[in-house]
Parts: sequence; structure tokens; C-alpha cells
Amino acid sequence: MLKNFTKTEKSWIFYDWANSAYSVVITAAILPIFFKTLAKNSGVSPNMADSYWGYANSIATMIVAILAPILGTIGDYKGKKMQFFKFFFILGALSTAALSFTDQWLAILIIYMITVIGFSSANIFYDAFLIDVTTEDRMDTVSSYGFALGYIGGSTIPFVLSISLVMFGSKIGISSSLAVKISFMLTAIWWIIFSIPMLKNVKQIYFIEKEKDIIKKSFLRLYSTFMNIRQYKRVFIFLIAYFFYIDGVNTIIKMSTVYGDSVGVGSNSLLLALLMTQIVAFPFAIIYGKLAKKVGARTMLLVGIAIYIVICFVGYNMKSAVEFWILAFLVATSQGGIQALSRSYFGKMVPKEKANEFFGFYDIFGKFAAILGPALYAMFSQITGNSRYGVLSVMLLFVIGGAIMIFAVPKDEKA
Repeated sequence: MLKNFTKTEKSWIFYDWANSAYSVVITAAILPIFFKTLAKNSGVSPNMADSYWGYANSIATMIVAILAPILGTIGDYKGKKMQFFKFFFILGALSTAALSFTDQWLAILIIYMITVIGFSSANIFYDAFLIDVTTEDRMDTVSSYGFALGYIGGSTIPFVLSISLVMFGSKIGISSSLAVKISFMLTAIWWIIFSIPMLKNVKQIYFIEKEKDIIKKSFLRLYSTFMNIRQYKRVFIFLIAYFFYIDGVNTIIKMSTVYGDSVGVGSNSLLLALLMTQIVAFPFAIIYGKLAKKVGARTMLLVGIAIYIVICFVGYNMKSAVEFWILAFLVATSQGGIQALSRSYFGKMVPKEKANEFFGFYDIFGKFAAILGPALYAMFSQITGNSRYGVLSVMLLFVIGGAIMIFAVPKDEKA
């Protein structure tokens, strides 16, 4: 499958394979259900548990968003990109393992926030390495295969083992709580092992030479970019569109499981539907990359946004496990594609020697968006007392993002 990729491209792609276990086990599937169970057992209502989960995601994401631009700017200096990547990757993996050692819902929330900071910050530098590992004409393909392999990685050993332990562990004397904790440890180990190729084989090619007072000068460079924003007008118009639509994508990823639980979908149905999502998303991520070559990444991004608008409508009207499966299938068709093409579309726009700085902006727009979405969902769920209105509010984000893409983002992909 990867025979036409270079060693460096493969090594970069395999980090998506490595950290995808976190995305499905911690962000989307087992941890949210475990948290809801602990919260219920402590007397927290389902709607308030949803709200706490949403607020925790928003706070952790805000911390990353504040750090992203300056970390990215410093990361443009020679050797700094990998140093920052290693630090946050280790922070994320170790804090994920730490989830295995508590049964307190509040402690789970706090540790989860640390995992989000490590995972998300490492991804700033991982995404920025895309310009170092491949050529501009291959970015859509390499980025799409990264997400595709990520879905296979996240849905094979760690997730299958985890849901098997949760669903059938009692037959071999493993309690549901212990099964969940083992799944957290497996996720951390998987993440660490399959990150080794990235650590060994990926190097920073585009950089700024080291100089004195790099922190001060990084702030000055950041300021200079803001002052010369007209020079990068198309980049920032795209980022505004990205802000809205990726907010919706991230909100659905983070809130889908707790929402399914709130409308009465059983835990086993939730887990199996999410497993199906990982498997179906694998070929669709590759399809998005192939179609982008023919019709353009911008067009395929608009297709993904349209599908997500339908997803929000289906989610609002969802009443059964069957409808949750339909919802999961629709998400699977576009989740990986829209993320992969956003990354490569942006990578082709930015100046390579300032890639980390610009991917810092990319991340801050994505992360501040991820603050708004879960908070919007949490607020509407809390005010109305019905999580369905939280899902409906997310539709607006896709409508705004899609409108900006149609009317303001140029059709040519090389800004």
C-alpha cells in the first residue's frame, strides 16, 4: 500500500497511525463513556456531565491555542521543531497512561485536559513537518494516506482490544473499570511504539538559522506577520473559513459519544458504531485525496462541509441506535478527508521557511474553534435541558465556514 512512498513519507504517515489510538479511545469512545459513568455514580446529571466534558475540552484547547503561535514561531529555528514535538508527544503519552490510575471523575477531567495539551501541541509540529517530508504536488496524497492509516491504526489492535475487554472482560474475571484502565495504558504504549519511525527518520529541512534572543525575535517575527497580513490575505481568509467548519468537525468528534449516551444509545452500540466509523473512514480518506487531484481540494472540502450539515440534521432528529449508526457512517465518509485536505491545502499556501509559524496560526484557528464548538454545545444543552439543541447549534458553524469557502476562498489552490 505504501510502496510508492519514500522512507521519510512513510515515517511521517506512521505517526498518524500511532496517535490515532488516542483520538478514538480517549477523545471519542471509551474515556467519555467512562467519565459519564463515574459522573453518574457521583450524582451528576447526564446534561451536566455533558457540560463539564464540553467545558474541559474548551479550557484545554484554549491553553493550546494561546501557546500555538509562539511555539510555532520558535519551532521555525533549526532543530527546534523536533525538540518541541518530542516534548509534547511525551507529555501526551505519559498523561494518557496516567488515566489508568484513578476512579475520580474530576481527576479524570484534569488528566484528560493534560492529554489534550500534549496531543494537540505535538500535532502543531507534526503537521508542519509535512512540508519537510514531501513535495508540494504530493501533499494531498501524503496527508490523506496519513489520516487513512490513522483510521486503520486506531481501529485495529488498540480499539478492538479495548472494546473486547470492556464488553467481554467479565467472562475472564476483568471488571469493566479495570478493562477501561487497561485500554488507556494500551493506547499510551501503542502511541509511543509507533512514533519511533517519526523520531528516527523525519528531519527538519526548512528552517531559520539559530540566533541570539530567539524568544524575543520570535515575538518580533510574529508581530511582523500580523503587520504584513495583506501579504498573506488568501491564507488568512482560508483560516477564517477553517475556523468555523473545523470547529464543527472537532465538536462532533468530541461530543458524539456523550450525546449518544444522553439520547439513550447503549454503550455497546456506541462502541461498535465508532469502530465501524474507523473502518469506513479508511478508504474514504484515500478517496478524498484521489478526487482532490481531479476536482481540487477546495471542491472536496465543500463536499465534506455539505455532508456535515446533513450530519447535524440527522443528529438533531436521532432517536434510536440505528440512526446513530447512520450518523456514524456519514461522519466516516468525510471526517478524515476534510481534515487531511485542510492540512495539505494550507501547507501548499504557506512559505516553507516559516511553516511552523503558519501552522501555529493554523492550529490556533483550529483550537480557538474547538473552544467555541464544545462550549456552544454545552451551553445549549444546559439552557434547554436537551442535548439535541446542542447538536443543532453546531450546524451553524458548517454553514458559515462553507459560505466563506464559496464566496471568499479562491478556486486556485496555490495562493
